[in-house]
Amino acid sequence: GWESVYAYNEGFGPDSLLGRSSDREVVLTRTLRAKIAELNPGLPAAAYDDAVRQIVTVSASQTMIATNREKYDLLKGGVQVTFRNTEGKRTRNRLRVIDFDIPEHNHFLCVRELWVRGDLYRRRADIVGFVNGLPLLFMELKNVSKDIRVAYEQNFQDYKDTIPHLFHHNAIVVLANGVDAKLGSLTSRFEHFHEWKRLAEDEPGVVDMETLLKGVCAKANFMDLVENFIVFDDSAGESRKILARNHQFLGVNRAIEAVCERKRKNGKLGVFWHTQGSGKSYSMVFFTRKIHRKLGGNFTFLILTDRDDLDTQIYKTFAGCGVVDNDRNPCRAASGEHLSELLTRHKSHVFSLIQKFNQPV
Repeated sequence: GWESVYAYNEGFGPDSLLGRSSDREVVLTRTLRAKIAELNPGLPAAAYDDAVRQIVTVSASQTMIATNREKYDLLKGGVQVTFRNTEGKRTRNRLRVIDFDIPEHNHFLCVRELWVRGDLYRRRADIVGFVNGLPLLFMELKNVSKDIRVAYEQNFQDYKDTIPHLFHHNAIVVLANGVDAKLGSLTSRFEHFHEWKRLAEDEPGVVDMETLLKGVCAKANFMDLVENFIVFDDSAGESRKILARNHQFLGVNRAIEAVCERKRKNGKLGVFWHTQGSGKSYSMVFFTRKIHRKLGGNFTFLILTDRDDLDTQIYKTFAGCGVVDNDRNPCRAASGEHLSELLTRHKSHVFSLIQKFNQPV
C-alpha cells in the first residue's frame, strides 16, 4: 500500500520528483513540512519551519547511534517549538511528526534506486521507505543466487561508513534476495538480524520475503513497530538499538489484547511462553511500555523471579532501556516489608523475588 517511485534519474529542486535540493539530502523536507502542518493545524509558519529544522539538523560531534536516538525521540514524542501566537505572546507547543493512532493519515513512500552523496562517495540505495518524508526503512536487495549476508557485509556496512546520514532517522533495516529476508536495526550484528515467520500466532510459519513484507511493511504493523517495539539499551556499556522479533511483536500484542479484555477474562491474561535466549526481558519492556503509552491508567507492573541473578538481569535491562532507575526512584524490594511499602506507592514497576511475599496479610 505504499506509493512507489523510481528515482534513478530524478532531478532536483522544489518541484522535482522528491523535492530534494541535492543528492546530499536524505529527508524529504517538502513532504515533512506539509505533514507537520497537516497534523498540527493553525500555527504560524515559523513553528513548522522550526520543527523541520530540529528534525533535519544534526551535530557533527555525535555518534550515528546518538543522533539516531535523538531523532527517534522527536518522531515518537513530538518536536517542541517556541513561537509567537496571534497575540504576540511567546508560546511553546509540541508538534506531532507522525500520526501513530491512525496509520493511514501518514504518507508512505517507497523510493527505488535513490542516489545519496556522502563526504567522499556517492551510493545508490536499492529501496528507502519514507514516512512523512523521513527515511525510516532501508532495504538492501541482492540477486536470488546470493546469500543475504553479502548485503550486510558488502553494502549495509559500506553505506554506514560512506553515507551515514541516510541512517540518522532509520528505524528498520531489511536485507533480502527475493526469497530470503531478515530485518534488524542500525546496530545489529548479522547474527541478530531475524526472520519474520508468521503474520499471526495461529498461522503456520513461512520463512520468506513475502511474509516479512506483509508482516512488517503493512502500514499499521510498521507504525506499531516504530512506536512500540524499538528500545535503546545501554545496559551492556554501549548503546544498542533493539528491534522486536516476530514472536515478541505477536506475543506482546496478544497480551495487550488480553489486558483490554481482562474483565471478560476475570483478570486472567494468559501465559507468554519463551524459550531460553528468546528475549524475555525485552518482551517485558515492550509490553509494559506499550501499556503505559497506549492504554494509560495507573498500572503497576510487578516483575517476580525466584533467583537473585535473574532479578538483577531483568532489572538491568529495564534500567538500561531507561524505563526505571532504582537510585532515583526505588523500585527493587529489599525485604518483605519494603515490598509491601512499594506496592502501596503506585509505582510503574516493582521488582522482587517471590519469596519476599512473606508478610502476614
